[in-house]
Amino acid sequence: MSRLKLTLACGAYDLLRPLMEGTVQPAGIDLNVVTMASPERHGRMLRHEEFDVCELSLIAYLVALDQGRTFRAIPAFPHRRFRHGYMVKRTDAGIERPSDLNRKRVGLDTLQNSAGLWMRGILQDHYGVDLKTVEWWCQEEEDVAFEPAKWMKLKRVPKGKDIDQMLVDGELEGALYPETLPSIKKGSPRVALLFPDPKAAEIEYYKKSGIYPIMHTVVVKGHILEKNPWVAVSLLQALQRSKEICYERYQDPRNSIIVWFKEALQEQTKIFGPDPWPYNLEQNRKALEAAVRYEHEQGMIRKKFAIEELFFPASLQEIQSYL
Repeated sequence: MSRLKLTLACGAYDLLRPLMEGTVQPAGIDLNVVTMASPERHGRMLRHEEFDVCELSLIAYLVALDQGRTFRAIPAFPHRRFRHGYMVKRTDAGIERPSDLNRKRVGLDTLQNSAGLWMRGILQDHYGVDLKTVEWWCQEEEDVAFEPAKWMKLKRVPKGKDIDQMLVDGELEGALYPETLPSIKKGSPRVALLFPDPKAAEIEYYKKSGIYPIMHTVVVKGHILEKNPWVAVSLLQALQRSKEICYERYQDPRNSIIVWFKEALQEQTKIFGPDPWPYNLEQNRKALEAAVRYEHEQGMIRKKFAIEELFFPASLQEIQSYL
């Protein structure tokens, strides 16, 4: 029986490197792995469905699913990130604490961006920010069009401007962007991080919430899963094994350029346990429920999905772990 030829588009992460190298091969599949930056990958999948399998923004996936798109996710999450360190304030705007963002103007990439969605929800749940009072300025067009909640105050960044320059020029009081803003990189005195010690804030948030925010999941075209439902399990097993080989490689500090890598790994294990990146439903239920709630509250999805509805059913079986 010939092997199924599929293309996976993903980021060049250490968790996925064994798949990229061919060290791990999904059973029954000849997998062609192509790597590219997230904005390009997400746009090409959401607008044109160019790839058989794709690492995709979780938030954009939920919007697409709500609108009847047929690709389905499997419970693998190769990119997660805390985002406290991406929340920026203007230093002369009178913002001393997160709740001072109330009634302010805050710049975003898009509403649909995972970083923005998570931090809006976190600011609301944990830091006393009333999202209804904030004026949100979006810089880019959404990959999947949707109708936001009527209570959201939305503005469009004018052509020829960007949120970083608007922040420095005094046209915005805050910004939340998926990458570090140029003004922060340059050390401009006009801007500063909202959370002066992001790591401490993120650890505190994790200990209170139990959530390590999920940025991306993995989706497979619907017609492939309809004809070959076994593909979901094969891919999930391969992604799991790739991750475990990554962990095994990091047992040797020679495989990292981080000077105190062993100590950093020990600290991480103390906070998160042996696997901060679980690929299954139950260990991610809190994070997934929060993401669905945030999107539903903000009008990005009409249906408040049960978590099991997000994933192709065959992929929800327990996958053997060698950890």
